[in-house]
Amino acid sequence: MRIGLITGGGDCAGLNAAIRAVVKHAHGSYGHSVTGFRNGWRGVAEGDVRPLARDDIRGVLALGGTLLGTARFHPHSEPGGMDAVLATLEAERIDAMICVGGDGTLHAASVVAEHGVNVIGIPKTIDNDVEGTDASIGFETAVHVATEAIDRLHTTAESHNRVMVVEVMGRHAGWIAVQAGIAGGAEIVLAPEAPFDMDRVVRTLKHRHRAHASFSIVVVAEGAVPAEGTSLDFETRLGPHGEIIAGSTGERVAAAIAERTGFETRVTVLGHVQRGGTPLPGDRILASRFGYAAVEALAEGRSAVMTALRGDRVELVPLSEVAGRLKRVPDELIAVASALA
Repeated sequence: MRIGLITGGGDCAGLNAAIRAVVKHAHGSYGHSVTGFRNGWRGVAEGDVRPLARDDIRGVLALGGTLLGTARFHPHSEPGGMDAVLATLEAERIDAMICVGGDGTLHAASVVAEHGVNVIGIPKTIDNDVEGTDASIGFETAVHVATEAIDRLHTTAESHNRVMVVEVMGRHAGWIAVQAGIAGGAEIVLAPEAPFDMDRVVRTLKHRHRAHASFSIVVVAEGAVPAEGTSLDFETRLGPHGEIIAGSTGERVAAAIAERTGFETRVTVLGHVQRGGTPLPGDRILASRFGYAAVEALAEGRSAVMTALRGDRVELVPLSEVAGRLKRVPDELIAVASALA
């Protein structure tokens, strides 16, 4: 069998571990060949091929990023994109595709599968917002990076009697903000799932500073928005490709806090630092399990499915049930973050 392999969307820690698992298991257990395509679905459309053998994956387990490169390219949304993908797969005699990506890449994978291509998806995203799986590759490392930053900001906030606003990634789902906020002991966590009232934020901070503290940590997901009808009104600033401009939400929240409380306030925008660096053991293990399961799924004749962590088991779920859907933070977890402020 000739297996095609891509990594698409934003990079994250653990992608190389997934690539390694696919190549080692496909070659070693079944004698399959693996053809990598550079830069996600764009590489498939353009025929940008990189054969992958065991020598190509030596020493990559602990490396961040992806040796295949990545891009945000969805062939079904590009003129002639799907035809180009199908032509490349035929020219390279690809029997099946393994696609490692987030909601956009996996949605594209489901469309490709509808055109008769055997496709297995592997979920990865630091936002942890892929429906159908308890965890995605890269999330654990991103939360660790954010938590470590919050821990460090505690000491400087206390030393200078400041409010520190920490903006983390999360446009549609606040998984990083909520979990890092809980783990780092933040006083306030603002997530997209729970539009906030700035007056309430201000009251909370004033009460805390009057009662027992001279500093506070406020964690803000980039996609957090004020509730309708409240005293703070702003629109999230977007870039040319629809992405949220880093720092725009955190700066707006920080300015409102400083103006209404009089407290010295600073902003730290973690941005892409959450994506990079050495993957934690948990992400290496999850990526390895997903890579193994994807190859096994092909051996069983499965297609149009995604590997998913359900409890302590890796299972296969239909792409049609998860593609284009977002997993949001449950109310219970947001309640924990709020109650422990």
